[in-house]
Amino acid sequence: MIVTSDLHDHESGKLDIIGLGPGDPMWMAPVARDSIASSDVIVGYKTYIDLISPILDPAKEVLASGMRQEVERCRAAADLAISGKRVAMVCSGDPGIYGLAGLVLQILKGHPAGTQVEVDIIPGISALNACSSRLGAPLAHDFSVISLSDILTPWDIIVKRLHAAGQADFVVVIYNPRSRRRVTQLEEAVKILKEYREIFTPVGIVQRAMRQGESVKITTLSDLASQDIDMQTTIIVGNSQTFVWQDRMITPRGYIIP
Repeated sequence: MIVTSDLHDHESGKLDIIGLGPGDPMWMAPVARDSIASSDVIVGYKTYIDLISPILDPAKEVLASGMRQEVERCRAAADLAISGKRVAMVCSGDPGIYGLAGLVLQILKGHPAGTQVEVDIIPGISALNACSSRLGAPLAHDFSVISLSDILTPWDIIVKRLHAAGQADFVVVIYNPRSRRRVTQLEEAVKILKEYREIFTPVGIVQRAMRQGESVKITTLSDLASQDIDMQTTIIVGNSQTFVWQDRMITPRGYIIP
């Protein structure tokens, strides 16, 4: 949905881009709740709107849309704000980590009245934060985050990034590891990382972190590709120093313990 506006008849409004965190409202920041409550319009992917339905005012105007409609959704939110509305656009996790904050800002940059809109980006608990906390402390030292989805990024670039992360001995957080359409990318990623890591390197697998049906498992790089993994899974591959203690992944940072 695209909302048109007469720039001469309305003062520009405000656009809050809100990170919902894992999904349960209990993990949302208070400022995110306040923004939703004070907004004129809520814009978001239908699944995310459903997740926050317990805290939504039934009288609130809501614009919900489906998958693959990210550009239309962001443009609608921008146009509504330009028309003078106070808009809350909701995203899962953190809006600046594989979220829509960047796309919204790009759209505003290309709009003649884009600079008139006050934009506030409200952070949320990202998947990497949630999964790291469930696994222990795997991200206590340097790490990289790589999505295996080649919908927006060519696969050859993803391959280069996997090699670079492996060679640099980063802990590697893997988003979007496998889907019904993408069934070979994870196996290829594991093969690349095995060039730089021992096969017994600890690997954490978290599905639906901090949501109903959550699953947390620690395995090894050699067994990673054979695990039950889907689009709701985030994977954390340890570096050469990562170890497991009491079912917790730990990546030491180098502190000297007397």
